[in-house]
Amino acid sequence: MSWRTVVVTGSAKLDYQLGYLVVRKEKITKVHLNEIGVLLIDSTAVSITTALINELLKQKIKIIFCNEKRNPCGEILPYYGSHDTSAKIRAQMAWSESDKKKVWTAIVNEKIKKQCELLQKCGKKEHLLLEQYIEELQYGDESNREGHAAKVYFNALFGKDFCRTSDTPTNAALNYGYAIVLSGFTKEICANGYLTQVGMFHDNMFNPFNLASDMMEPYRILVDQAVYNLHIQQFGTEEKMALVNLLNFTVVIAGRSEYVSNAVKIYCKSVFDALNERDISLIKYYEL
Repeated sequence: MSWRTVVVTGSAKLDYQLGYLVVRKEKITKVHLNEIGVLLIDSTAVSITTALINELLKQKIKIIFCNEKRNPCGEILPYYGSHDTSAKIRAQMAWSESDKKKVWTAIVNEKIKKQCELLQKCGKKEHLLLEQYIEELQYGDESNREGHAAKVYFNALFGKDFCRTSDTPTNAALNYGYAIVLSGFTKEICANGYLTQVGMFHDNMFNPFNLASDMMEPYRILVDQAVYNLHIQQFGTEEKMALVNLLNFTVVIAGRSEYVSNAVKIYCKSVFDALNERDISLIKYYEL
């Protein structure tokens, strides 16, 4: 079972040997590919062989590359995540606008609900306003309750002066965590045979991950909670490692305790079932 997020820092050479990822630094470390869910290369001083890349793609292991500032900047995914990819893509193209809006509305409702729960957990009275926004949510979120809730929510968590567009350690941490979670969703979408480019609500022509951006919304709150609990003054290696492990946190979903990475898998499958069966009651959400 793949569960590890392997992070490679500093100068290193990565290659493949008899089913193992081999990390060559001052000493040699080996990790069996069956244990790896995500390989995060957190340095531009790392070299990797095409033989290893090929084996990682065969195993559907996500490879994430970081830039010179050690922020995620790209990833590698296999062309064919499922044996029936062509059929899945045809089904995706046939999803009706009304069904996509119904699912999107349900996802937004769950996102605001999770934000409300976190604020209540943190003793923030603003959760009462978010409860009101949930009641006011319309089909397709035409009144943008999601946007209004986000402003109230972030100001309650991180202070009245907080702005998501500012260059701060808190925003750097949030963006890093969201990138890690987004990678988990793109992996599962591809593994299920669907296109990440074609979303339900997000439709930016420059965003290759529109569908993942849609589906991950309720899972952003896991990042927000982690960043809030870290009380970040600076965003360095220690803080990054705490966020890298987000996919190894445990949550409850479908009545079972699961790693976040497995919860994402269960949730994604349920969203696809809801779209294909035209039944939003099939969506399975995690418990915060």
